[in-house]
Amino acid sequence: MDLQLKDKVIIVTGGAKGIGEGIVRVLANEGAIPVIIGRNEADNLKVADDVAANGGKVFQIVAELTNPDDNAKAIAQVLEKFGRIDGLVNNAGVNDGVSLTNGSYEKFVDSLHKNLVHYYLMAHHALPALIKSKGAIVNIGSKVADTGQGGTSAYAAANGGRNALTREWAVELLPHGIRVNAVIVSECYTPLYQTWISSIPNSEEKLASIKAKIPLGNRMTTAEEIANATVFLLSEVSSHTTGQLVYVDGGYVHLDRSVS
Repeated sequence: MDLQLKDKVIIVTGGAKGIGEGIVRVLANEGAIPVIIGRNEADNLKVADDVAANGGKVFQIVAELTNPDDNAKAIAQVLEKFGRIDGLVNNAGVNDGVSLTNGSYEKFVDSLHKNLVHYYLMAHHALPALIKSKGAIVNIGSKVADTGQGGTSAYAAANGGRNALTREWAVELLPHGIRVNAVIVSECYTPLYQTWISSIPNSEEKLASIKAKIPLGNRMTTAEEIANATVFLLSEVSSHTTGQLVYVDGGYVHLDRSVS
């Protein structure tokens, strides 16, 4: 299927690792021009150089998205380079464990800047260009907004915000023909997930117990599977889909656990 993404300029925040990297690679394979925005130039270049070596088009920008000014500067750099923006994937973030018991005002607000505020700022600054292109926005979210997890109040709040902004923007941007959707992740094996699981006692047993609770195939979702859904939602092939929270999770959130 032709997703009609050839030479479309698509921003991917946190595009150098994990889910973001998966999205960048799928976009490049579809002929789009993914723009990696991340804080670490070496990480950005590692992915960008590999994509280019395999014949893909790609660009990278170094930005610390918890700094509001860097969001505006990153969008300006994209427009300076390409003169257009056809899509935005808000993906960067981290489940940083700021809980109700061990948190503080400073930690909570810092986590919101890591996980939510830049979603708004990137969309805000990219909006004039997205209006011109009738582009699309996809927000990457997490199951914790639905299920809770324990010990991660700030991240849960941020993901509730991501879901709410997805539907709010879908309504606000209807007159401009801009579609806004979210892809919700449950248990996806990424480097950050590996770090977390390795920090837990009896990590192999814990990982096996998590997999056993994922109904479809009793396995983790892959970054590529998240990326495939994201890229579809960015494309004109999904031209009448907006305001949706799409769960790519093997049935983890919504299916009866007794089937696992």
